[in-house]
Amino acid sequence: MLKCASVFTYEIDNPEAALNEIKTQLAEKITFLDNTVGIIMCNPEYTASVVLKHVCEGLPFDVAGITTASQAVNDEAGDMILTIFVMTSDDIWFRTGITDSINDNLYESVKKPYDTAAAGETEKPKLALIFPPYIIDRYSGDAYIRVWNEIAPGTLLFGTLAADDTLEFNGCETIYNGVNTKDAMPFILCYGNINPRFLVAALPENTSLPLRGKVTKSKNNFVYKVNDINARTFFTGAGVPSSVPVFPLMINQTGYNSDDKVSVIRELFAYGKDDSAIFGGDVGEGSTIHFLNFDPESIKLTTRCEIKRINTFSDINGAILFSCASRRMMLLGVNADDAELKIAKDTIKQKIPFMMGYSGGEICPVMNNQGILNNRFHNYSVVILVI
Repeated sequence: MLKCASVFTYEIDNPEAALNEIKTQLAEKITFLDNTVGIIMCNPEYTASVVLKHVCEGLPFDVAGITTASQAVNDEAGDMILTIFVMTSDDIWFRTGITDSINDNLYESVKKPYDTAAAGETEKPKLALIFPPYIIDRYSGDAYIRVWNEIAPGTLLFGTLAADDTLEFNGCETIYNGVNTKDAMPFILCYGNINPRFLVAALPENTSLPLRGKVTKSKNNFVYKVNDINARTFFTGAGVPSSVPVFPLMINQTGYNSDDKVSVIRELFAYGKDDSAIFGGDVGEGSTIHFLNFDPESIKLTTRCEIKRINTFSDINGAILFSCASRRMMLLGVNADDAELKIAKDTIKQKIPFMMGYSGGEICPVMNNQGILNNRFHNYSVVILVI
């Protein structure tokens, strides 16, 4: 049996009041079973407040998560808010951990805390909830997936890179039991009778434009040449701003996570000093870059359609949703409300506990051509875990 609940507080100045509010909501919504864990999200300003640490230390279970721009749970949505999604079970158990500051050897950074957390377990976890730091100038989102696939083969991965409420993404932090950091990765390993289902939506299929280019030199998430032209020259010539762009593009590439061919959305986040284009995820040589034509209504349409699917599950205990922070930026340019959060609150049945927040990069499995779930990193997408 798995039970879930989502709780929140707006209190940022009074730590005891915040903890009491969280505990009161938990007492009203859920009875703890043998094994309990929490996912936490909060506005970056909470990391400078004693509230975050006090709340986490006052709870009888581990919590792991990220900072984000704004969030929603069943009862509330906002930006200056702290939310926790709680899972408790008597036939699912959880192991948690966090890396040290991630160094130049990502594998070793993850392997040691994973081995510590998984000590005594005879099987790999069925699901790992992972919260990597936002350090894309060092590691793409795909880098984390490659390492986790090597360390825990067969384990399904779901999670998000840390986010914040700035255009520069310079305040993103991860959180583990009340401690926040810019360069460590907390995680939750899930064992036992858990049945995760996954939903992903990006943009409508008819958004691709004729304008395109072929990647002729790249490494991981750094693209150096497109059509044998300097990457910055190519993209600025095509109309991508020369400042920090956060510009979504569709990439058709081969050999991605064991798929023969796959289309993914990748965001161009910045230009390097060497005029490279830095993407959130990997872009392989030989990939085709497609420019996109979309509007706020297409973003809301894909969000609404995917969220409606949550209500179709008969055996659902809760849902966790992450949407790309850049989708929020696009919608805030139209009206000053978090449209996707409102869609979630208005659409998801009240009896289904949920948490939704904005992401610096989304991690969620997708089905390949052989019907096998492959772990994948996404940009400009909405990803949903149904449990």
